[in-house]
Amino acid sequence: MRSSQSLFTACGLLLVLGSFAGPAPAAPPAKPSAAKPAAPAASTAKADEPFVETVNVGVVNVDVYVTDKKGNPVTGLAKNDFQLLENDRPVEITNFYAVNNGKSVTPLTSIETAATAPAPGAPPSPAEMEKIQTPEDQRLRLIVYIDNYNLRPFNRNRVMRELRAFIGQNLGKDDLMMLATYDRELHIRHTFTSDPSLIAAGMLDIEKISAQGVHADSDRRDVLQKIADSQSVAEAETFAHSYAENTFNDLSFSLDSLKKMVDALAGMPGRKAVVYVSDGLQMIAGQDIFYAVQAKYGEQSTSMTSTLAYNVARRLDELTAQANANRITFYTIDAAGLRSYDSTSAENQGPGAQQPGMSQLVDSVRISNLQSTLQTLAEKTGGMAILNTNDATPKLARVASDFKTYYSLGYTPPHFGDGRYYKIEVKVKNRKDLQVRHREGYRDKSIEALMSDGTLAALNFPFEQNPLGVTLELGEPRPRDDGFYLVPVLVRIPIGKLALIPHEQTQTEDARVRLFIAALDSAGGTSDVQQAPVPISIPKKDVEAAQKKQYVYSVTLLMRPGEQRVSIGVRDDVGAQACFLSRSLKVGT
Repeated sequence: MRSSQSLFTACGLLLVLGSFAGPAPAAPPAKPSAAKPAAPAASTAKADEPFVETVNVGVVNVDVYVTDKKGNPVTGLAKNDFQLLENDRPVEITNFYAVNNGKSVTPLTSIETAATAPAPGAPPSPAEMEKIQTPEDQRLRLIVYIDNYNLRPFNRNRVMRELRAFIGQNLGKDDLMMLATYDRELHIRHTFTSDPSLIAAGMLDIEKISAQGVHADSDRRDVLQKIADSQSVAEAETFAHSYAENTFNDLSFSLDSLKKMVDALAGMPGRKAVVYVSDGLQMIAGQDIFYAVQAKYGEQSTSMTSTLAYNVARRLDELTAQANANRITFYTIDAAGLRSYDSTSAENQGPGAQQPGMSQLVDSVRISNLQSTLQTLAEKTGGMAILNTNDATPKLARVASDFKTYYSLGYTPPHFGDGRYYKIEVKVKNRKDLQVRHREGYRDKSIEALMSDGTLAALNFPFEQNPLGVTLELGEPRPRDDGFYLVPVLVRIPIGKLALIPHEQTQTEDARVRLFIAALDSAGGTSDVQQAPVPISIPKKDVEAAQKKQYVYSVTLLMRPGEQRVSIGVRDDVGAQACFLSRSLKVGT
């Protein structure tokens, strides 16, 4: 039996001790106790250690939407109809999955048995296809994201009425939905559920919350009036820069919230779609205001060159790249609908002289600036933008078509875990008349990054994946004099599920297992994901008996009082299997 001591510090979580116990029977002890510190054994390389090559094979799934020139979905395509390129180089399509109107139209041999499998070369019957459940890596997880900070109440409530009808009519029994809002910070209003009525009820509750886009209208009118009344170009540019800086700051918070959502979804399997609702985000903060300065002062103004400092295009590219890395597609809705020029409204005219054509030019720039971010989010991630309409229902029908009718192309890249971003392109052979949408690329994440993503997903959402049958037990918290608590944690790993490596020199069979752990407190504070090796070595003579037992790994967490949630990831590096699970507890009284 081995023991070692590990010390990790994180926000709200201190992993003070990791210890290993030998094989234990399946029944847990009555009460876990804290292990006592022991000096770590010196790490020395073993010359007789066997060479074991672990091959990590990662399949990249690319969801592809094919439509004709009228936007109608094109069905009936086969694997050989597609060409898939990574960084402009053709790659072999190894996995092919086609869905038509919510039903798989490709056979899944994994569910067939010798008794029920069709004859070689024969497709499954319609009755057999009806029994096929959606594979986990094809299951849809839909996030409705209402950007309250960048919405007007009337626009928001109109679109949410259409969305309530949309999710009630178009989501399948295997689909999961979540509702989130941005109100200067991200709020999860309802976590993932398969019940559309719960999301619809959450939207009704959101209508009671103030939408803050009207404040932006007031700020914009004020600065335009100041520019109209200004006595010099310097004075007008000062007003423009102040407005742009404040707007850029607000944009940064808005994009940070979207990135936080994208990062949180990274470890969730399957297809992920975000329906993002707002009145638009400015690609260049204050661009229309600088046009107003130029329109009044002409060549005297050099302020247009200053707009580069307020451009969020780079940050938007980072956001879409992260979304692509996590298999997330954005569908954006401009809730403002059919926009009219503000200059046509008496409310927005204000006193003072108006330059001929100035207001219409400024309004035109403003509309294009607000919508360009929505178009970029959608186009770069393979989705679509719903713009310039007061009735989103027809366009939402096309979004529903994406959810129900698509192709998933899988391939195994020649590299694994190098952290680089790779460009993806999909073509339909000999069919230039068709339109093909898909994400622009993906990031080849390392095992450590994938395990951290999964551990955080289990921490933040109702997500569990447990092929090894690991169990997680949280013991009774014990108070310390400084107000913190020691929480014992037991992780039980069934030895019979692990891949063991024979070690002839020591007459043992060894497993290579790693533990990843994180915690979330009641205030939303999340610790960093920490990892530790779990070396398991069993004498050959005991392997047969050990196959029926569990290996126990214990840690003690130092935690603050309050509601807490602990998640773990366990990876068998030889068997290339990963588990993610979490448990909640209340620390203190």
